[in-house]
Amino acid sequence: MEPAASSWGRFLPIHRIPGRLIRALSPLAAQTTSPAPEVREDRAAQETVQYSPFRRRGRDSEFVVIGLGRFGTAVATTLVENGRTVLAIDSDHDRVQALSGELPHVVQLDATNIDALRQAGVETFDTGLVCIGTDFENNLLATVLLRQLGVQRVIAKALTITQREILLKVGADEVILPEHEAGRRLGRKMAVDHLVDYLEVSNDVGVVELLAPPSTWEHSLSELSLRQRYGLTVIAVRRGDDLIVSPSASFQIKEEDIVVVLGRMEDAERMRQ
Repeated sequence: MEPAASSWGRFLPIHRIPGRLIRALSPLAAQTTSPAPEVREDRAAQETVQYSPFRRRGRDSEFVVIGLGRFGTAVATTLVENGRTVLAIDSDHDRVQALSGELPHVVQLDATNIDALRQAGVETFDTGLVCIGTDFENNLLATVLLRQLGVQRVIAKALTITQREILLKVGADEVILPEHEAGRRLGRKMAVDHLVDYLEVSNDVGVVELLAPPSTWEHSLSELSLRQRYGLTVIAVRRGDDLIVSPSASFQIKEEDIVVVLGRMEDAERMRQ
């Protein structure tokens, strides 16, 4: 039987304990599979959290999302909309109540409490996303605890490059910087003429969406030889309201087409010249 939203979680107040941050930075924090004696919680944190329905195996499409600010909420609701099972966690009672209608499984607890996380069944998830943005210490501790509990893949949110480096050192598999990445994306878009959008894949490679330059109009992709000339692979063409995915070699580019290519931004800029 599915539990009522937010009914099987108990609020566990956040306690700032001096020295937590230093302990979490230890390389051993990301390697141990059981909580160190130092990560003992107070009596209130030991109170029982109700049974979790996620205590089972075979859950490749199940995620635990910690931190339900704007970013965490967007991640959790998008996963749910795409048919994934999500356990959403936040310490704020009002926020949990507000999201109980959108998220089937949302629980209020202290994500820096290893016993509370364990009792909620967090250790049964393959992927954990830590989306706490306002309190880096709590972000860091939640990341370490997910790793300690055996969550196989841990993705964390950071606000700065320094935070990103710290989170990677304590065991995060991936760290994203939403504001930094959004700023770079906007900067790229503003700096390059006729660039519609840009999604960075690695340091210098990305998916580039740009207006087709006049030199490509009325020519087929085979005639343009974009891969040989520029190292660019055309993955789609947007024509009006239509999106042509993986166009054939005989596909002809028209004026006002938007071409989506995979490659280096520098090569996309050369194509425009």
